Amino acid sequence: MGLRLVIGNKNYSSWSLRPWLAMRVAGLAFDEQVVSLSDPNFKKVVTQVSPAGQVPALEDGDVCVWETLAILEYLNEKFPAAQLWPADPAARAQARALAAEMHAGFAALRRECPMNMKRPPKTHPLSAEARANVARIDAMWTDCRARFRGEGPFLFGRFSAVDAMYAPVVSRFATYTIEVGPVSLAYMEAVMALPAWQEWCAAALKEPWVLPVNEPDWPAVPRV
Repeated sequence: MGLRLVIGNKNYSSWSLRPWLAMRVAGLAFDEQVVSLSDPNFKKVVTQVSPAGQVPALEDGDVCVWETLAILEYLNEKFPAAQLWPADPAARAQARALAAEMHAGFAALRRECPMNMKRPPKTHPLSAEARANVARIDAMWTDCRARFRGEGPFLFGRFSAVDAMYAPVVSRFATYTIEVGPVSLAYMEAVMALPAWQEWCAAALKEPWVLPVNEPDWPAVPRV
């Protein structure tokens, strides 16, 4: 039995995007199961793989792994050739620190700008806290690109798990036309140019589900 990744709606589920994108870019073969966050049987289905009852969740034979960072670490250990983290120990430590910061932080940005890939790009008012989140992310992206620009277009040169962790932020910045510096903008363009990103977006645009809590213009539901 191969890998199976259980995910939520591709339009809305930012946490699902992260391991999915990492696995696609790394060329790992896996089956996916999409369960809408609005499905009345969501918990029943997902708890078969994740005791937490949340997505994403990875099934690998008798092994079940939930929580995005745990999934990425499991994949890194199982598939070392995929190089999901930078090879250099110092860079790898920083990449993990930035990934953990994303996992635990930026609550205001995530709350005020839910991932919604079907929403046409349009500005959205941000609180002071959310603007501070944006400034922090812009600064860290710019710093990483300044130090690793000679090794590729991503945060630490080649695409890695930390880029997967920040992929939903790329989506949010694009959807809500959030201004960042030119270095961060170039980084966003590199992420959005990935064939795996394009595959995810194309699938998201075809989904029929509408979740009001993830529609900031509700009751209007603008679509690209």
